[in-house]
Amino acid sequence: MNFRGVQEESSNVITYEPISNYMARESDLITFSPDQEIADAIKIMLDKRISGGPVLNERRELVGMLSEKDCLKILFQSSYHNIPSGKGLVSDYMSENVKTLDIDTSVVDAANEFLSTYVRRFPVLHNGILKGQVSRRDIMKAALKIKATTW
Repeated sequence: MNFRGVQEESSNVITYEPISNYMARESDLITFSPDQEIADAIKIMLDKRISGGPVLNERRELVGMLSEKDCLKILFQSSYHNIPSGKGLVSDYMSENVKTLDIDTSVVDAANEFLSTYVRRFPVLHNGILKGQVSRRDIMKAALKIKATTW
C-alpha cells in the first residue's frame, strides 16, 4: 500500500498507510522502569537527547510515559518544598493515564489524535503489547508524501 491512498473502485474508500511504517520500533526505544531513580532517567534523557519515553514494568508491560514536562515537576516541587532536587523514582513523576494508538492506526487518524491533544508521542500497541512509539515528527514525515491527488 502506498501513502498516496488506495481508492477501492467499488466503494470509493481511500485508505492510508499505517503508523507502523513511520514509528520507532520498541527495540530502538529508550525505556524506563518505574523503580528507576528519576535523576538517572533525566540524565539518560539529556545524554540521549530524547524528550521522553515509555515506562515498562518487569514484564515489559507499558505502565506509563515519562516526559520532559513530567521531569520539570521536580524543579517546582524542590523549590516549593525546599528539598533536594532529583530525589524519587520514575513512578513518582511519570504519567500513568497514557493514550495509546493501535499499530494499524492510519497516519491520518494519528495526525488527528496529535491535533486534539498536547502530547508529543504515543506508544503504539498491538494486542496490548508495546510495539513502538510514534511522534509528531514521524507523522510529519508521512505528510511529505501526501499528493494533491490523494484528496
